[in-house]
Amino acid sequence: MSARDAADSRDGNDLSELARRARRRLLRMHYDSRIGHLGGNLSAIDALITLHHRVMDPQDRFILSKGHAAGALYVTLWSLGVLADADLATFHADGTLLAGHPVPGWSGHIPVATGSLGHGFPMALGMALARQLQNEPGRIFCLTSDGEWQEGSMWEGLIFWAHRKLRNITVLVDLNGLQGFGSTREVASMQELGSRIESFGVPSIRVDGHDHEAIAAAASAHPGAVILLDTVKGKGVSFMEHRMEWHYLPLNAEQYAAALLEVGRP
Repeated sequence: MSARDAADSRDGNDLSELARRARRRLLRMHYDSRIGHLGGNLSAIDALITLHHRVMDPQDRFILSKGHAAGALYVTLWSLGVLADADLATFHADGTLLAGHPVPGWSGHIPVATGSLGHGFPMALGMALARQLQNEPGRIFCLTSDGEWQEGSMWEGLIFWAHRKLRNITVLVDLNGLQGFGSTREVASMQELGSRIESFGVPSIRVDGHDHEAIAAAASAHPGAVILLDTVKGKGVSFMEHRMEWHYLPLNAEQYAAALLEVGRP
């Protein structure tokens, strides 16, 4: 995608079409690399596309705390013109910059390494505090998984956030209801996550995580809050949707062809 295309989408052109193209490119990248983790990438990609094309300003920073959705981040950077097709072809290869979890040091769009769940959110809080102390502009956006909220560091971070009253950070939670070993209810029941977060003194708002306009409105209008995104693991590919195994599985040739047909034209 050209810089002109990216600019047009920020100005309000069809985010749905942009996300559809991103889904196709994500499927191709993972298929070519024979890499799994597609389910959580597909649940998160609408939020990533919306944030980067509609919400974030140049001085803002994004942290992908659910680092196993790195593919969705790389494809989003491709949609912005930051990465080329040749870059995506190196995904997960030896010596690549596009590792299975984000690696910092080569792009300002990836300021820290993430992947160990529960680490990205506290780092995002530290970045937000640093900006507040230095009176610097810009917001920090952080995307977490729902299973990640089983980590103690998330709740310690929440205490810190409420104590410092940070308004320059927005955290999004990909509520697809599934994690590596089953549903979030089966592994460690976390119903009513919003009310639990609010009990610590941080506001929350819940929206459809595949509705680009709803995501943009919530992320723009609620600094200093947690945005709970109701999502579907494997969104857009019927045989992946709501299926825990697509946390892991790579696509075979038949599945890849079927998935492309469902996502739509090139």
